[in-house]
Amino acid sequence: MDIHAVFTAWLLIVFLLGVKIVAKFVGVWPLTHAFCFGNREGLYTTLLMSTGLTFGTISALYGLTHGVISEDQYAILVAVVIWSALVPTVIAERWFDPGLTPTEEGSTEQPGLNLRCCLKKRRLSDRP
Repeated sequence: MDIHAVFTAWLLIVFLLGVKIVAKFVGVWPLTHAFCFGNREGLYTTLLMSTGLTFGTISALYGLTHGVISEDQYAILVAVVIWSALVPTVIAERWFDPGLTPTEEGSTEQPGLNLRCCLKKRRLSDRP
């Protein structure tokens, strides 16, 4: 990897990182509300679902090995992929951790995962 390419293209990396995170928010955030997650849990889930480490790295490597992108472009794309895994995870753990507690069986409580209950609540709340 060419580290010089990464440092000289820092603005492009920040831009691509922002685009990737915004695109993941558009795809995941509405679903957290559809499944009745609270705001904190919804943001936490959305941020943790914002990673694409495996697919991003493999697709960048495919582009490099097939001559679609140059080594400099590969270095920039891998930097974006790595940062897009680290930044949302750090933000989620630092500011949006819902602090779930273990239940008696040893698993954690996961609010919002019962769609039937969520839909029932919505139907009841829609009534006058």
